[in-house]
Amino acid sequence: MWGFPIRHPRHRQPQTNVMFLKTHKTASSTIMNILFRFAEKHNLPLALPAGQAYHLGYPHCFRAHVVEGFQSMGQSYNIMCNHMRFNLPEVQKVMPNTTTYFSILRNPVSLMESSYTYNKDFTPAFRRSKDVNEFLASPWTYYNLSERINNVHARNYMWFDFGYDNNAVDAEDYIQRVIEEIEQTFQLLLLTEYFDESMVLLKETLGWDLDDVVYFKLNSRSQETVQSMSPESKEKVKEWCSLDWKLYQHFNRSFWRRMQETIGLDKLSQEVNLLRRKQKELMELCLLDPEPIDKAKIKDKKLQPFQSGRANILGYNLKEGLSNETLRACLRLITPELQYMSYLYARQFPQKKRKSTSFPLWRR
Repeated sequence: MWGFPIRHPRHRQPQTNVMFLKTHKTASSTIMNILFRFAEKHNLPLALPAGQAYHLGYPHCFRAHVVEGFQSMGQSYNIMCNHMRFNLPEVQKVMPNTTTYFSILRNPVSLMESSYTYNKDFTPAFRRSKDVNEFLASPWTYYNLSERINNVHARNYMWFDFGYDNNAVDAEDYIQRVIEEIEQTFQLLLLTEYFDESMVLLKETLGWDLDDVVYFKLNSRSQETVQSMSPESKEKVKEWCSLDWKLYQHFNRSFWRRMQETIGLDKLSQEVNLLRRKQKELMELCLLDPEPIDKAKIKDKKLQPFQSGRANILGYNLKEGLSNETLRACLRLITPELQYMSYLYARQFPQKKRKSTSFPLWRR
Protein backbone atom coordinates (compact mmCIF):
# COMPACT_ATOMS: atom_id res chain seq x y z
CA MET A 1 0.00 0.00 0.00
CA TRP A 2 2.77 2.47 0.94
CA GLY A 3 6.43 2.74 0.01
CA PHE A 4 8.04 2.31 3.41
CA PRO A 5 11.18 4.17 4.52
CA ILE A 6 14.35 2.27 5.25
CA ARG A 7 14.63 1.15 8.87
CA HIS A 8 17.62 2.73 10.56
CA PRO A 9 19.82 1.34 13.34
CA ARG A 10 20.37 3.37 16.50
CA HIS A 11 22.36 6.45 15.60
CA ARG A 12 25.72 7.11 17.22
CA GLN A 13 25.26 10.83 16.59
CA PRO A 14 22.07 12.44 17.89
CA GLN A 15 19.33 11.93 15.35
CA THR A 16 17.97 15.27 14.18
CA ASN A 17 15.50 14.08 11.53
CA VAL A 18 12.43 13.04 13.50
CA MET A 19 8.78 12.52 12.62
CA PHE A 20 6.41 12.12 15.57
CA LEU A 21 2.84 11.09 14.82
CA LYS A 22 1.03 13.09 17.51
CA THR A 23 -1.90 10.88 18.43
CA HIS A 24 -4.74 12.38 20.46
CA LYS A 25 -5.10 12.19 24.25
CA THR A 26 -1.93 10.12 24.71
CA ALA A 27 0.39 12.60 26.52
CA SER A 28 1.56 13.64 23.06
CA SER A 29 1.58 17.35 23.98
CA THR A 30 4.34 16.63 26.48
CA ILE A 31 6.36 14.90 23.76
CA MET A 32 5.72 17.83 21.43
CA ASN A 33 7.25 20.14 24.02
CA ILE A 34 10.33 17.89 24.17
CA LEU A 35 10.67 18.06 20.38
CA PHE A 36 10.09 21.82 20.28
CA ARG A 37 12.83 22.34 22.87
CA PHE A 38 15.24 20.09 20.97
CA ALA A 39 14.50 21.89 17.70
CA GLU A 40 15.06 25.30 19.27
CA LYS A 41 18.24 24.20 21.06
CA HIS A 42 19.78 22.94 17.80
CA ASN A 43 18.17 25.52 15.49
CA LEU A 44 16.34 22.84 13.48
CA PRO A 45 13.53 23.77 11.06
CA LEU A 46 10.11 22.39 11.98
CA ALA A 47 7.42 21.26 9.55
CA LEU A 48 4.78 23.62 10.95
CA PRO A 49 1.20 24.14 9.75
CA ALA A 50 0.82 26.89 7.18
CA GLY A 51 -0.88 30.19 8.00
CA GLN A 52 -3.21 30.25 10.96
CA ALA A 53 -3.58 26.47 11.39
CA TYR A 54 -2.56 24.56 14.50
CA HIS A 55 -2.64 21.09 12.93
CA LEU A 56 -1.52 19.59 9.63
CA GLY A 57 -4.87 19.28 7.86
CA TYR A 58 -6.54 17.08 10.48
CA PRO A 59 -8.96 15.26 10.27
CA HIS A 60 -8.23 14.94 6.56
CA CYS A 61 -5.29 12.84 5.42
CA PHE A 62 -2.07 14.81 5.50
CA ARG A 63 -0.92 16.60 2.35
CA ALA A 64 2.53 18.15 2.00
CA HIS A 65 1.19 21.51 0.85
CA VAL A 66 -0.28 22.26 4.32
CA VAL A 67 3.29 22.64 5.69
CA GLU A 68 4.49 26.23 5.83
CA GLY A 69 7.18 26.87 3.22
CA PHE A 70 7.01 23.42 1.63
CA GLN A 71 7.15 24.72 -1.95
CA SER A 72 10.54 26.31 -1.33
CA MET A 73 11.97 24.06 1.41
CA GLY A 74 11.05 20.59 0.11
CA GLN A 75 12.72 17.89 2.25
CA SER A 76 14.85 20.29 4.29
CA TYR A 77 12.76 20.06 7.48
CA ASN A 78 14.17 18.22 10.50
CA ILE A 79 11.22 17.74 12.84
CA MET A 80 7.51 17.17 12.28
CA CYS A 81 5.24 16.75 15.30
CA ASN A 82 1.86 18.50 14.87
CA HIS A 83 -1.43 16.63 14.80
CA MET A 84 -2.16 14.97 11.48
CA ARG A 85 -3.92 11.99 9.98
CA PHE A 86 -0.91 10.01 8.82
CA ASN A 87 -0.23 9.67 5.10
CA LEU A 88 3.26 8.31 4.49
CA PRO A 89 3.80 9.20 0.80
CA GLU A 90 2.98 12.83 1.54
CA VAL A 91 5.10 12.88 4.71
CA GLN A 92 8.04 11.56 2.69
CA LYS A 93 7.80 14.62 0.44
CA VAL A 94 8.52 16.75 3.50
CA MET A 95 10.89 14.70 5.66
CA PRO A 96 14.38 13.45 4.70
CA ASN A 97 14.95 9.77 3.87
CA THR A 98 16.98 9.35 7.08
CA THR A 99 14.04 10.32 9.31
CA THR A 100 13.19 8.28 12.40
CA TYR A 101 9.43 7.78 12.75
CA PHE A 102 7.80 7.24 16.14
CA SER A 103 4.44 7.59 17.86
CA ILE A 104 2.70 6.81 21.14
CA LEU A 105 -0.27 4.61 22.07
CA ARG A 106 -2.58 4.57 25.08
CA ASN A 107 -4.82 1.92 26.56
CA PRO A 108 -8.13 2.44 24.69
CA VAL A 109 -10.11 2.21 27.93
CA SER A 110 -8.58 5.31 29.51
CA LEU A 111 -8.31 6.91 26.06
CA MET A 112 -12.08 6.64 25.61
CA GLU A 113 -12.81 8.37 28.91
CA SER A 114 -10.34 11.15 28.12
CA SER A 115 -11.66 11.61 24.59
CA TYR A 116 -15.23 11.77 25.86
CA THR A 117 -14.41 14.56 28.31
CA TYR A 118 -12.28 16.62 25.92
CA ASN A 119 -14.58 16.19 22.90
CA LYS A 120 -18.01 16.03 24.52
CA ASP A 121 -19.24 19.35 23.11
CA PHE A 122 -18.31 18.85 19.45
CA THR A 123 -18.62 15.10 18.81
CA PRO A 124 -22.21 14.22 17.84
CA ALA A 125 -22.07 10.72 19.33
CA PHE A 126 -20.91 12.11 22.67
CA ARG A 127 -23.27 15.11 22.71
CA ARG A 128 -26.30 12.83 22.48
CA SER A 129 -25.34 10.80 25.56
CA LYS A 130 -25.34 11.82 29.21
CA ASP A 131 -21.93 10.42 30.14
CA VAL A 132 -19.32 7.93 28.98
CA ASN A 133 -21.05 4.98 30.64
CA GLU A 134 -24.37 5.73 28.93
CA PHE A 135 -22.60 6.05 25.58
CA LEU A 136 -20.77 2.75 25.96
CA ALA A 137 -23.87 0.88 27.13
CA SER A 138 -25.32 1.29 23.62
CA PRO A 139 -22.89 3.16 21.33
CA TRP A 140 -24.83 2.54 18.11
CA THR A 141 -27.73 4.47 19.64
CA TYR A 142 -25.60 7.62 19.48
CA TYR A 143 -23.04 6.87 16.75
CA ASN A 144 -24.12 7.57 13.19
CA LEU A 145 -21.89 6.42 10.33
CA SER A 146 -23.11 9.29 8.15
CA GLU A 147 -21.32 11.64 10.58
CA ARG A 148 -18.10 9.65 10.61
CA ILE A 149 -15.69 12.56 10.07
CA ASN A 150 -17.20 14.37 13.08
CA ASN A 151 -17.25 11.20 15.18
CA VAL A 152 -13.60 10.16 14.84
CA HIS A 153 -13.07 10.90 18.54
CA ALA A 154 -15.67 8.29 19.48
CA ARG A 155 -14.31 5.08 17.97
CA ASN A 156 -10.84 3.65 17.24
CA TYR A 157 -9.27 7.09 17.61
CA MET A 158 -5.67 5.88 17.25
CA TRP A 159 -6.49 3.72 14.22
CA PHE A 160 -7.87 6.83 12.53
CA ASP A 161 -4.81 8.93 13.42
CA PHE A 162 -2.55 6.33 11.80
CA GLY A 163 -4.49 6.90 8.58
CA TYR A 164 -6.84 3.91 8.57
CA ASP A 165 -10.61 3.47 8.56
CA ASN A 166 -11.76 3.59 12.17
CA ASN A 167 -15.03 1.88 11.17
CA ALA A 168 -13.37 -1.01 9.33
CA VAL A 169 -14.51 -4.56 10.00
CA ASP A 170 -12.44 -6.30 12.66
CA ALA A 171 -10.88 -9.07 10.55
CA GLU A 172 -7.70 -10.85 11.62
CA ASP A 173 -5.93 -10.64 8.24
CA TYR A 174 -6.74 -6.92 7.91
CA ILE A 175 -5.48 -6.11 11.42
CA GLN A 176 -2.30 -8.08 10.84
CA ARG A 177 -1.64 -6.24 7.58
CA VAL A 178 -2.09 -2.85 9.23
CA ILE A 179 0.19 -3.80 12.13
CA GLU A 180 2.88 -4.95 9.70
CA GLU A 181 2.63 -1.66 7.79
CA ILE A 182 2.97 0.33 11.00
CA GLU A 183 5.95 -1.77 12.09
CA GLN A 184 7.71 -1.16 8.78
CA THR A 185 7.09 2.59 8.93
CA PHE A 186 7.64 3.43 12.59
CA GLN A 187 10.89 2.59 14.34
CA LEU A 188 9.33 3.10 17.76
CA LEU A 189 5.88 2.98 19.39
CA LEU A 190 5.80 4.35 22.94
CA LEU A 191 3.19 3.79 25.67
CA THR A 192 1.41 6.48 27.66
CA GLU A 193 1.05 4.24 30.71
CA TYR A 194 4.83 3.83 30.87
CA PHE A 195 5.80 7.37 29.96
CA ASP A 196 9.10 7.59 31.82
CA GLU A 197 10.19 4.22 30.46
CA SER A 198 9.16 5.48 27.02
CA MET A 199 11.32 8.58 27.37
CA VAL A 200 14.34 6.43 28.23
CA LEU A 201 13.70 4.26 25.17
CA LEU A 202 13.20 7.35 23.01
CA LYS A 203 16.49 8.95 24.01
CA GLU A 204 18.30 5.64 23.46
CA THR A 205 16.74 5.27 20.00
CA LEU A 206 17.56 8.84 18.96
CA GLY A 207 20.97 8.98 20.61
CA TRP A 208 19.89 11.95 22.71
CA ASP A 209 20.89 12.89 26.26
CA LEU A 210 18.65 12.33 29.25
CA ASP A 211 18.36 16.11 29.66
CA ASP A 212 16.74 16.25 26.22
CA VAL A 213 13.76 14.16 27.39
CA VAL A 214 13.21 15.65 30.85
CA TYR A 215 9.69 17.07 30.92
CA PHE A 216 6.87 18.65 32.88
CA LYS A 217 3.48 17.13 32.21
CA LEU A 218 1.46 19.32 29.82
CA ASN A 219 -2.22 19.37 28.83
CA SER A 220 -3.23 17.34 31.88
CA ARG A 221 -6.64 17.93 33.46
CA SER A 222 -8.06 18.20 36.94
CA GLN A 223 -9.14 15.01 38.65
CA GLU A 224 -12.72 16.17 39.13
CA THR A 225 -13.27 16.11 35.37
CA VAL A 226 -12.26 12.43 35.15
CA GLN A 227 -15.36 10.25 34.83
CA SER A 228 -15.60 6.95 36.65
CA MET A 229 -16.10 4.06 34.25
CA SER A 230 -18.01 0.96 35.26
CA PRO A 231 -16.41 -2.48 34.79
CA GLU A 232 -18.99 -3.12 32.05
CA SER A 233 -17.97 0.07 30.24
CA LYS A 234 -14.30 -0.84 30.38
CA GLU A 235 -15.01 -4.19 28.77
CA LYS A 236 -17.30 -2.56 26.22
CA VAL A 237 -14.46 -0.30 25.03
CA LYS A 238 -12.43 -3.36 24.06
CA GLU A 239 -15.30 -4.45 21.84
CA TRP A 240 -16.38 -1.03 20.52
CA CYS A 241 -12.77 0.02 19.83
CA SER A 242 -11.48 -3.45 18.99
CA LEU A 243 -9.09 -2.16 16.31
CA ASP A 244 -7.41 0.16 18.80
CA TRP A 245 -7.44 -2.55 21.46
CA LYS A 246 -5.62 -5.05 19.26
CA LEU A 247 -3.20 -2.37 18.09
CA TYR A 248 -2.40 -1.49 21.69
CA GLN A 249 -2.03 -5.10 22.79
CA HIS A 250 0.41 -5.86 20.00
CA PHE A 251 2.65 -2.86 20.56
CA ASN A 252 2.51 -3.22 24.34
CA ARG A 253 4.18 -6.62 23.89
CA SER A 254 6.69 -5.35 21.34
CA PHE A 255 7.54 -2.34 23.55
CA TRP A 256 8.76 -4.58 26.35
CA ARG A 257 10.61 -6.89 23.98
CA ARG A 258 12.38 -3.87 22.53
CA MET A 259 13.17 -2.61 26.02
CA GLN A 260 14.76 -5.89 27.08
CA GLU A 261 16.75 -6.24 23.86
CA THR A 262 18.14 -2.69 23.73
CA ILE A 263 18.37 -1.49 27.34
CA GLY A 264 17.64 -4.30 29.78
CA LEU A 265 15.37 -3.97 32.79
CA ASP A 266 18.15 -3.25 35.29
CA LYS A 267 19.55 -0.34 33.29
CA LEU A 268 15.99 0.82 32.55
CA SER A 269 15.26 1.10 36.27
CA GLN A 270 18.43 3.15 36.81
CA GLU A 271 17.66 5.45 33.88
CA VAL A 272 14.04 6.00 34.97
CA ASN A 273 15.18 6.87 38.50
CA LEU A 274 17.71 9.33 37.10
CA LEU A 275 15.09 10.92 34.83
CA ARG A 276 12.68 11.33 37.76
CA ARG A 277 15.41 12.81 39.93
CA LYS A 278 16.29 15.37 37.25
CA GLN A 279 12.60 16.18 36.82
CA LYS A 280 12.16 16.66 40.57
CA GLU A 281 15.16 18.98 40.74
CA LEU A 282 13.81 21.09 37.88
CA MET A 283 10.36 21.30 39.42
CA GLU A 284 11.87 22.48 42.70
CA LEU A 285 13.96 25.04 40.81
CA CYS A 286 11.24 26.36 38.50
CA LEU A 287 7.78 25.91 39.96
CA LEU A 288 5.87 27.81 42.61
CA ASP A 289 3.57 24.82 43.16
CA PRO A 290 4.65 21.15 43.27
CA GLU A 291 1.81 20.00 40.98
CA PRO A 292 -0.03 21.39 37.94
CA ILE A 293 -2.66 23.93 39.04
CA ASP A 294 -6.16 25.02 38.02
CA LYS A 295 -6.28 27.47 35.11
CA ALA A 296 -7.87 30.10 37.37
CA LYS A 297 -4.78 30.07 39.61
CA ILE A 298 -2.29 30.71 36.81
CA LYS A 299 -0.93 34.20 37.46
CA ASP A 300 0.37 34.92 33.96
CA LYS A 301 -2.68 34.56 31.73
CA LYS A 302 -0.42 34.21 28.70
CA LEU A 303 0.64 30.86 30.14
CA GLN A 304 -2.91 29.51 30.35
CA PRO A 305 -3.35 26.37 28.24
CA PHE A 306 -6.15 26.11 25.69
CA GLN A 307 -9.31 24.69 27.30
CA SER A 308 -11.18 21.90 25.52
CA GLY A 309 -14.66 20.49 26.07
CA ARG A 310 -15.55 19.64 29.68
CA ALA A 311 -11.92 19.26 30.76
CA ASN A 312 -10.16 21.68 33.09
CA ILE A 313 -6.68 21.87 31.58
CA LEU A 314 -4.04 22.58 34.20
CA GLY A 315 -0.93 24.72 34.02
CA TYR A 316 1.94 26.14 36.08
CA ASN A 317 3.25 29.19 37.90
CA LEU A 318 6.97 29.92 37.90
CA LYS A 319 8.89 31.05 40.95
CA GLU A 320 9.79 34.72 41.12
CA GLY A 321 13.35 35.97 41.11
CA LEU A 322 14.77 33.44 38.66
CA SER A 323 17.86 34.48 36.70
CA ASN A 324 17.31 35.25 33.03
CA GLU A 325 18.90 32.00 31.87
CA THR A 326 16.95 29.88 34.37
CA LEU A 327 13.74 31.73 33.57
CA ARG A 328 14.08 30.97 29.86
CA ALA A 329 14.82 27.30 30.54
CA CYS A 330 11.86 26.97 32.90
CA LEU A 331 9.51 28.76 30.50
CA ARG A 332 10.34 26.26 27.76
CA LEU A 333 9.22 23.44 30.03
CA ILE A 334 5.84 24.90 30.97
CA THR A 335 4.68 26.85 27.92
CA PRO A 336 1.50 25.35 26.37
CA GLU A 337 1.81 23.99 22.86
CA LEU A 338 -0.14 26.71 21.04
CA GLN A 339 1.94 29.52 22.54
CA TYR A 340 5.22 27.65 21.96
CA MET A 341 4.26 26.83 18.38
CA SER A 342 3.38 30.45 17.61
CA TYR A 343 6.73 31.55 18.99
CA LEU A 344 8.64 28.99 16.89
CA TYR A 345 6.58 29.88 13.81
CA ALA A 346 7.48 33.57 14.15
CA ARG A 347 11.12 32.63 14.73
CA GLN A 348 11.29 30.35 11.70
CA PHE A 349 9.18 32.52 9.37
CA PRO A 350 9.71 36.11 10.52
CA GLN A 351 8.37 37.45 7.23
CA LYS A 352 4.97 35.80 7.77
CA LYS A 353 2.16 37.45 9.66
CA ARG A 354 0.52 35.12 12.16
CA LYS A 355 -2.17 35.66 14.73
CA SER A 356 -0.37 36.70 17.89
CA THR A 357 -0.02 34.18 20.70
CA SER A 358 2.40 35.84 23.10
CA PHE A 359 5.37 34.05 24.59
CA PRO A 360 5.61 35.72 28.00
CA LEU A 361 8.98 36.91 29.31
CA TRP A 362 10.72 34.91 26.58
CA ARG A 363 13.24 37.56 25.58
CA ARG A 364 14.18 38.73 29.05
